[in-house]
Amino acid sequence: MAATVVRHLRAAGSPTAVEPLPRPVLRAVGEDERPPVDPAEFRRVLGHFASGVTIVTALDTAGPAGFACQSFASLSLDPPLVAFMVARTSTTWPRIADAGTFCVNILGADQGPLCRSFAVSGADKFAGVDWTPAPVTGSPRLAGAPAWIDCAITAVHTGGDHLIVVGRVESLGAEEDGDPLLFHRGRFGRLGA
Repeated sequence: MAATVVRHLRAAGSPTAVEPLPRPVLRAVGEDERPPVDPAEFRRVLGHFASGVTIVTALDTAGPAGFACQSFASLSLDPPLVAFMVARTSTTWPRIADAGTFCVNILGADQGPLCRSFAVSGADKFAGVDWTPAPVTGSPRLAGAPAWIDCAITAVHTGGDHLIVVGRVESLGAEEDGDPLLFHRGRFGRLGA
């Protein structure tokens, strides 16, 4: 998948496309081996790490696309880069890859229902959702999101059952007020006093 995205970016004339890292050696656990960590325990323990919640959006030839994403981080100040992680099985990711751009919408404390609507697969996630085009890429900037980051895809790396997508920040903005939506131990929350 990473190589496909890089080929697409090259074909689109993107000057920032880079060669993907070599595919990691993936192997099945042998009959005489046990996985090093129980997946349920892995999820339970890592659920103790509170994170913000975002919706990553793009605009391709079929219209707006997006998905809820808590695996988002700033990556570099110079050049300005951000990263998000997406499951290889995502049906939205190919549309974002095809667009070659995306907008990260950082959600506010009252936007839990919006996040849930973007977390389902197969539904019209944009039904009834107000948005405007981000200023550089045209990716959907969701109404009410306290902050947004407009990006162009520069690299995609493999990371187990996920892809690590790196984007160069082309434009961004934020409201002065507003608490973030947090995710902790399987539930939404907000900052305390």
